[in-house]
Amino acid sequence: MLEHGGKLHQAAQQYNIPVTEWMDLSTGLNPNGWEVSAIPHECWHRLPETDDGLIAAARLYYQCQNILAIAGTQAAIQLLPYCRPLSVVGVLSPTYAEHEHCWKKAGHEIIYLNSADIDAQISKLDVLIIINPNNPTGEQFSKQQLLKWHAQLARKDGWLILDEAFIDSQPQNSLRLLSGSKGLIILRSIGKFFGLAGIRCGFVFAETKVLHILNEALGPWTISHPSRYIATQALLDNNWQFHTRLNLPLKSKKLQALLIQHNIIPTGHCDLFVWIKTLEAPAIHQQLAQEGILTRLFTKPHGLRFGLPKTSEDYLRLSEVFKQHLLM
Repeated sequence: MLEHGGKLHQAAQQYNIPVTEWMDLSTGLNPNGWEVSAIPHECWHRLPETDDGLIAAARLYYQCQNILAIAGTQAAIQLLPYCRPLSVVGVLSPTYAEHEHCWKKAGHEIIYLNSADIDAQISKLDVLIIINPNNPTGEQFSKQQLLKWHAQLARKDGWLILDEAFIDSQPQNSLRLLSGSKGLIILRSIGKFFGLAGIRCGFVFAETKVLHILNEALGPWTISHPSRYIATQALLDNNWQFHTRLNLPLKSKKLQALLIQHNIIPTGHCDLFVWIKTLEAPAIHQQLAQEGILTRLFTKPHGLRFGLPKTSEDYLRLSEVFKQHLLM
């Protein structure tokens, strides 16, 4: 099983700092997520039902029809490699490691790519996996480029898998409106934009036959009743979504400016995190952790991902730590 970020309790023990005193910037989630209200009692006492309004709310929010609700996009990432014959799969490096891990585990051949390599290599591929914006680099891909790759793959019964976990703040860049097209599979998450990672809810958009295969493999009740209720309410909250789409880019720019002010130059970013590629990443990660600030450390290549601070006071605290330690 792969290691992932967000291990706040482990960091608290390692550095002997109480959990409550940490600023957790390691996850890339919206730190000011949708506020969960009271959950009806029946959600705890009855099995979830598929006609409870979740799919209707998702269709309204995403503006498309071919949708399958899943227990976080991780569920689809693990199952999709078993939904087609052994294939040659193109994976960006670096990117979210679970994609590569699951396809490799299922016996597929992996080709590691930089984005500049894709055009030259795509004739060799049966499947291309793109996270847009990419995690952890923040690299973004144009709709025109993605559609070109999709068309090339679809002509030979290949797949373009788009993981759009971080795209909700820029819905105009999503290909979700083309969901249902042959060879196009889109993954979306409730966890990032809505800050609701704990409810383990996500969605797959794809051809009907692909959704049917996934649904049969997943079986009934893959998402808990309380989680379905919370996801439905969040997807219907247009006012919160509107203001969040305005605020997240501002907070990302504020974090970028703070880092630049202290000579920590961002290599990439999106609205939910900033990426720093540097050989000094382990030292910076440790120095910040000693002050109760948790970042996401990467080693291939060496880099740090900074999630958004939650409050103005958190930005000030981060700035003061940079001043004291002169990290770079």
